[in-house]
Amino acid sequence: MNATEKIPALPDFDNSFAGLPEHFYTRLAPQGLSEPYVVGVSEEVADLLGLPADFLASPQFAEVFAGNSLLPGCQPLAAVYSGHQFGVWAGQLGDGRAHLLGGLRNAQGHWEIQLKGAGKTPYSRGADGRAVLRSSIREFLCSEAMAGLGIPTTRALCVIGADQPVRREMIETAAVVARVAPGFVRFGSFEHWAARDRQREVQQLADYVIATFRPECLAAANPYDALLRDVSTRTGELIAHWMAVGFMHGVMNTDNMSILGLTLDYGPFGFMEAFDPGHICNHSDNYGRYSYRNQPHIAQWNLYCLADAFLPLLKRPEIARASVDETYGPAFEGTFERLLRGKLGLRSALADDGDFIGETFGFLQQHRPDFTLFFRTLSGLPAAVDREIQAKTDAPLRDLFVDRAACDAWLEGWRARLAQTPWPDDERQAAMRAANPKYVLRNWLAEQAIRQAQAGDFSEVRRQLDCLRRPFDEQPEYAAYAALPPDWANGLAVSCSS
Repeated sequence: MNATEKIPALPDFDNSFAGLPEHFYTRLAPQGLSEPYVVGVSEEVADLLGLPADFLASPQFAEVFAGNSLLPGCQPLAAVYSGHQFGVWAGQLGDGRAHLLGGLRNAQGHWEIQLKGAGKTPYSRGADGRAVLRSSIREFLCSEAMAGLGIPTTRALCVIGADQPVRREMIETAAVVARVAPGFVRFGSFEHWAARDRQREVQQLADYVIATFRPECLAAANPYDALLRDVSTRTGELIAHWMAVGFMHGVMNTDNMSILGLTLDYGPFGFMEAFDPGHICNHSDNYGRYSYRNQPHIAQWNLYCLADAFLPLLKRPEIARASVDETYGPAFEGTFERLLRGKLGLRSALADDGDFIGETFGFLQQHRPDFTLFFRTLSGLPAAVDREIQAKTDAPLRDLFVDRAACDAWLEGWRARLAQTPWPDDERQAAMRAANPKYVLRNWLAEQAIRQAQAGDFSEVRRQLDCLRRPFDEQPEYAAYAALPPDWANGLAVSCSS
């Protein structure tokens, strides 16, 4: 059997985006890596695509997902889009280092495969079109970690590395991430054509999204209004999920926002540790535009940009804005309250839950415990406790605070709220553990995997992937991954180059 015959033919593999007129993209093959090797593979994503196990273990796997060989039926292309970056119109952008290979439909959905870091495209804007091992590992692990948390996201099939040099702040080595998602259309994909007053193209793109991903919109009186409302609703739900686990995207530009409501483009992301609503995870974000607390507002601002791009389809600005205002806020607020009730162990909703949630975040802001550890530790406490043993019973949570009296006071209020909607401790604690992850991809964990991989040891990538795909399980063998950051991690910073 020759090398080409070892590449599996995926059923009905095509590139639906290539059915749009050719000014939506440029057809070009990826520029592969020399002597590629596998850094990490997500078997879950391989199963989504129907890739056979013997292919994952073959030399051809690295060749295909480094961009050296093509899957049968592949029609690679790079898409054009524009967008607002840090609130400023940036003009034409596009897939500067990404190649969309194509996609397939199977029993588990519609899946498109994109290689990130596979060389220059017409949209590279003078850059080399490459990704480095450091950023590729971060995206690979976080994509799969977010999926494990149940948060809508692009997925990552694999990271393929090579020893060829790439110049950033220093010389690093190249890598390619194979990303998988139902689709990669962005808010900026619509902004691109609207900014050029190309109404026909705005409509063609909207028709493509509706036909391919949201056919239910066709039953609405105005399918385009239904699509905008769908995007606004899904975006509100997405941001609520981010906030509930302390996730910060770091670069919520409109070209990094998915029309399908997925977490897209993992760069300078972070998970909250010592709670600070003003925390900025992106070292390049000098003014804190994308801080944790700003994310709900920025998402709505981005949706307004999308609504402006939809004006040729909706005709009246007030209709476009209303589509956002009537859907985004209720979706975000409703989802966030529901998720926080689950995190706090509140069996059913009461009218003043919003006030209690707000008080809880004020308490966290004042005392700054580790966000993930606070909620996970809370999951193990009883709803009632004798005063004689309360300090001992509550010690795991109290030890997260310098001011233990403040912790005691908050716990008294929490237990009073639990008593209003009683729930057996074992059931409530199990539900809370299912809502509060023990493991998230802390920056120090990603850095640990990166450092070992840069030294040629990929075992830590595999271990973290195994842990993060089950973040709500105890997994005692990985207990160290749930710990507070070590001292060496205090100076870690991530930026747009990360």
